[in-house]
Amino acid sequence: MVNLVKYTFKKEERLHSKKLIQQLFTKGDSFFVYPFKVIYKEMPETNGFPASVLISVSKKKFKSAVKRNRIKRLFRESYRKNKHILIDSEGKEGKNTTLLIAFIYVADTIMEYHEIEKKIILILQRLKNKDEKDRR
Repeated sequence: MVNLVKYTFKKEERLHSKKLIQQLFTKGDSFFVYPFKVIYKEMPETNGFPASVLISVSKKKFKSAVKRNRIKRLFRESYRKNKHILIDSEGKEGKNTTLLIAFIYVADTIMEYHEIEKKIILILQRLKNKDEKDRR
C-alpha cells in the first residue's frame, strides 16, 4: 500500500476555538526555537485532524499588516510542506488525540523562507520526539 502525503493546510487544521486556545495557553507546555515560541498540548480529538495550529505575529513588533501577513504566509507554506514529519510518524490509529500547537513569532525582522522552513522542521521533529517519549 502506498502512503500518499497530502500537502494541504485546511481550515479545519487551524486552531480558532477560543475555548481551546485558552486551555492551550493556560495548561500547555512550551519551548523556544528562535524565531518561534512554541506552546503545545495534547487534547482528546476535537476536529478529526492529528494537529491543530495557531500562528501569532506581534502587532507591536510589526505595525504593518502586510509584514505580519507575509510572516504568516511563510509559516503556513513551510508547515504545509513539512507537517508530515509530525503527522505520519504519530501513528494515530487507535489514539484519539489532537495536538494543539501555537507558534508565536518573536523575531524583530522577517526571516527568509528557507530559514523559517529549517526552524519549522526542527520544531516538528522536537514535537514528534516529545510525543514518542510521552508514550513510553
